Amino acid sequence: MKALTIFTPSYNRAHLLPRIYTCLKDQTCQDFIWLIVDDGSVDDTRQVVAAFIQEDTIEIQYIAQENQGMHGAHNTAYENIITPLNTCIDSDDYLPTDAVEKILRKWETVEHKEKYSGLVGLDADLKGNLIGSPFRTETTTLEDFYLQGGTGDKKLVYRTAVMQQYPPYPLFPGEKYVGLGYKYQLADQDFELVTLNEILVLVDYQPGGSSNNMFRQYYNNPRGFAFIRKQGMVLSKSPVKRFKDAVHYVSSSLLSGNRKFIAESPRKAMTVLAFPLGLVLYAIVLFKNRKVINSNEL
Repeated sequence: MKALTIFTPSYNRAHLLPRIYTCLKDQTCQDFIWLIVDDGSVDDTRQVVAAFIQEDTIEIQYIAQENQGMHGAHNTAYENIITPLNTCIDSDDYLPTDAVEKILRKWETVEHKEKYSGLVGLDADLKGNLIGSPFRTETTTLEDFYLQGGTGDKKLVYRTAVMQQYPPYPLFPGEKYVGLGYKYQLADQDFELVTLNEILVLVDYQPGGSSNNMFRQYYNNPRGFAFIRKQGMVLSKSPVKRFKDAVHYVSSSLLSGNRKFIAESPRKAMTVLAFPLGLVLYAIVLFKNRKVINSNEL
């Protein structure tokens, strides 16, 4: 059995997949499976992946499904991964040639692996510049890293058994987004992550990616955002973070038209206190999206 699954959710990204494929072929360690979850693409993703498989250079698993959004693709990946470790490499990212080697070499040195959810490494931009700050401790939870002043996106490599022990991301009809932090928050309650101060991925945020369209995501997926904010109100260690989640929960509930959101809140008093700011955020989201819609009509 291979040690690592690298999974890539892909929606109409056939033009980007060859870059990932090239970097995976060039890895100094080939102890991995590349799992591509085709999330309802209508471009030539299937044909592009078929050509990769035909070359028979690396082990590739391809799964096509109806479009469910990034979190739905993650659900499918976790349901099908059989390797001990896994990591997600988005279609607009790629790996330094020694990334797999660094991941597996570090994991081999970890004692009592069952104590950890996995390991976490660093992201860089396409020029190799570190995104955010490095780690200051040998182990951490994801939340603790940010609460202690850490910044920037990080690359998570999880034990598959850990990700599979938690519920899947919920699917809301008509919506395509639930924050991936849902499972990461659950893992933080039970495990720490081993830190690795090495660059594991080079990121290339695309104009159409979720990172660059967050206000649009708020508007189009209010139930998904309300769900993740409710979880944050319960699980976060930080009172400030819990209140911010309450503000966002109010806004997303108003966007979804949920009149029972206070009754459904896990922290009702906090939600009432957060209502004025949530109303302001709701207005901002509406304004931002009307501005985008109007500009697209010009």
